[in-house]
Amino acid sequence: MSLVASWQFWALVAAVFAALTAIFAKVGISDIDSDLATFIRTCVIIVVLGAILTAMGKWRAPQTIPVKTWVFLTLSGLATGASWLAYFRALKLGDAARVAPLDKLSIVLVAIFGVMFLGEHLSAMNWVGVALIATGAILLAVF
Repeated sequence: MSLVASWQFWALVAAVFAALTAIFAKVGISDIDSDLATFIRTCVIIVVLGAILTAMGKWRAPQTIPVKTWVFLTLSGLATGASWLAYFRALKLGDAARVAPLDKLSIVLVAIFGVMFLGEHLSAMNWVGVALIATGAILLAVF
């Protein structure tokens, strides 16, 4: 399997862009309200994703998408919007180097929710990693 076809590659790419998001956002919100900044960023995302879908021919008729998919993607969108609003507000009020690690407690919550709601299983070593992430995020954010 090629590197580009692995989930690890794309997860690391996501991490790099998430880090850049925090840095760019911190600079970008310096002169405007954090909610307006979130709206502007969301508009940029919509335009870019629309262009990607068009260029790659990936559009689908809405009626061909299952109702369950619509429900859960809508819930995901609402959660994303709430997360972005809270994240940008936190960036407006705090240091990016302290806000981002605390935001990454989402990693810990995903592990817990994945086990509770999706039936996923983590080994003892995985749980040690989750605990270390939680500890590191708290140490970075609080001290």
